Amino acid sequence: MIVKNILKEELLTLAEVRTILDEIRTRRASEEELGYELRRAIRHAELFAKGTAEESRLMVDELTKLEKMNPEIAIKIADIRPKTRDELRAIYAKERYNLSEEELDAILDIAFRG
Repeated sequence: MIVKNILKEELLTLAEVRTILDEIRTRRASEEELGYELRRAIRHAELFAKGTAEESRLMVDELTKLEKMNPEIAIKIADIRPKTRDELRAIYAKERYNLSEEELDAILDIAFRG
């Protein structure tokens, strides 16, 4: 399949992707056999998505309200759901700034609630 142009681009959590892929699977199941790539994408989303799409989106919305948080990192945190400060530091490893212990704890508090 050749894509001619992009109509819209949006960051999604893995849980949201799982929901969308489930809808596609349901729609296409009666019409045709699912392609290899689609089956692999569905399997990946089912294995690694944590929580529901609504929970993940609420977590991203709450995280983006924090200082030093951008949407890409908020999506990663919602997908990975880190449990320790070290896991959270690994997500921020490429950033040009470090987080204080209080900032790490605030992020982990949101991640635990989700």
